[in-house]
Amino acid sequence: MSTLQRALSRIPWAYTARRLLIAIPTMLAIITMAFLMMRAAPGGPFDGERKLPAATEQAIAAKFGFDKPLHEQYFNYVGGVLHGDFGPSYKTLGKSVNDLIADGLPISLTIGSLAMILGITMGTLLGVFAGLRQNSSADYGVMGLAMFGISIPTFVTGPILILIFALGAGIFAVGGLGTYPNIGMNWHNMTLPVITLALPQIAIISRLMRASIIETMRSNHIRTARSKGLSERQVIARHALPAALLPLISYAGPAMARVMTGSVVIEKVFGLPGLGSYFVNGALNRDYTLVMGAIIVYAGLIVILNLVADILYAVLDPKVKYD
Repeated sequence: MSTLQRALSRIPWAYTARRLLIAIPTMLAIITMAFLMMRAAPGGPFDGERKLPAATEQAIAAKFGFDKPLHEQYFNYVGGVLHGDFGPSYKTLGKSVNDLIADGLPISLTIGSLAMILGITMGTLLGVFAGLRQNSSADYGVMGLAMFGISIPTFVTGPILILIFALGAGIFAVGGLGTYPNIGMNWHNMTLPVITLALPQIAIISRLMRASIIETMRSNHIRTARSKGLSERQVIARHALPAALLPLISYAGPAMARVMTGSVVIEKVFGLPGLGSYFVNGALNRDYTLVMGAIIVYAGLIVILNLVADILYAVLDPKVKYD
């Protein structure tokens, strides 16, 4: 049996199907709560400092369906979502919510994915390095830096990096998608947002991996591997690391979702037109459909990423049985 066949045989298909079925009422509950909360918020998408004429208000209400009963508005919206239509944006003329999500989601996904890759890579290396040198000066140094990274919020780290590397050294863009000739998503304008978002993950993962590798190195199967005459490098690479990575798998799914949703702050600090920025602007402007569309996308990402993490855990650890 090949490695791929063994991995597929370990996937808990019945558990996966149950989780997907449970996701349906979960998403429906999220849509319902978001719809009711947005309608309960004071103000509306077309409210301004000057009150509109009554005829204009009636025309707007008729055009967007605000003149219908609340339950009818709700069912119309849910019906549109089931067909993949999140409705029109009330503040961005000529664009639907689908268009805005298509514009902003790739930026948010790119920042979040790169930040998580950087966080997992650097966090794992630093955590293993510190764990294999427990109670040494290197261990204390890495853990001290980790505590420093956890303590400082991203809305503080971002401006500091901008001040040093953008305004000071001029290496990276201050914000936005850059200026000519560095327009678009490239290293010049994406490096600082990615690093800012990755630093807390590097700190958390390094602490997680340090604790995991220390516990794993004291386990019975490591003593057995050593008794077979394997070198310390072989023991670590073949036996310790695969076992020590299991807690990281459990953490990575929810963490990826947090990084995606946490990019809201980063996008505002660096002026990036991602989904997080659209979400904030939509909330401030009472753009109901845009806010609810962003919430649905974020909730879907959380459900999917958590499920993927659970499946990976079962594939990597044969002892895990969800069924």
